Amino acid sequence: MGAMVATLLPNWKVSADVGSNIITAISQMQGLWMDCTWYSTGMFSCTLKYSVLSLPAYLQTARTTMVLCCVLAAMGLCLASLGLKCTRWGGGRRSKRHAAIASGGCFVAAGFLCLVPASWFTNEVITNFMDSSVPESNKFEPGGAVYVAFVSAGFLFVGGSIFCMSCSGKRHGPQDLVLLPPPDKLLLQQQQQQLLQQQQQELQHQYCSLSPLDNKTGYSLQDYV
Repeated sequence: MGAMVATLLPNWKVSADVGSNIITAISQMQGLWMDCTWYSTGMFSCTLKYSVLSLPAYLQTARTTMVLCCVLAAMGLCLASLGLKCTRWGGGRRSKRHAAIASGGCFVAAGFLCLVPASWFTNEVITNFMDSSVPESNKFEPGGAVYVAFVSAGFLFVGGSIFCMSCSGKRHGPQDLVLLPPPDKLLLQQQQQQLLQQQQQELQHQYCSLSPLDNKTGYSLQDYV
């Protein structure tokens, strides 16, 4: 989620408040997909970057890697839902463990793809800021989207490491147990009814097999006449 937000935010770098004050515009922001300007009159305008080939190499790389990061993170979430023990889909223990390890690998790879463009972009911004040949009006500093990308990369690394380490050890016991769904209530009722009928039939059979003397429960006058 954080990687997707960082990809869409337009403030990867913002104008630095150095030198003479800018009268026409308050703030300028540049992102991966658009450039935005906030004027002193309160108007806010953005311009999309349609041409890909005209962009510098670090910006093209940042676009590609951030999109791949979002795709791998989404795949990791899907595999993680299959590898959780509390879910009933995903197969037995072995297949769930493999799914969890695969999701951890996707998270680690997504964190690496998120860290590379954030680091490269920050390096380019700081290098241009420290360059004395660049005019003060064209100097920028890292924006909030860069920090969001760094934090997201850290969370992706931590989450991927947890998934990989928690499921990498060997487990004893049955490995291919399949979690079956609970039996149907109608089937249970039918089984209970069949058991009751069998018990009644057995009791009737035992009662009928008794001798006439065993069926007597009291005294009779005929025995004494």
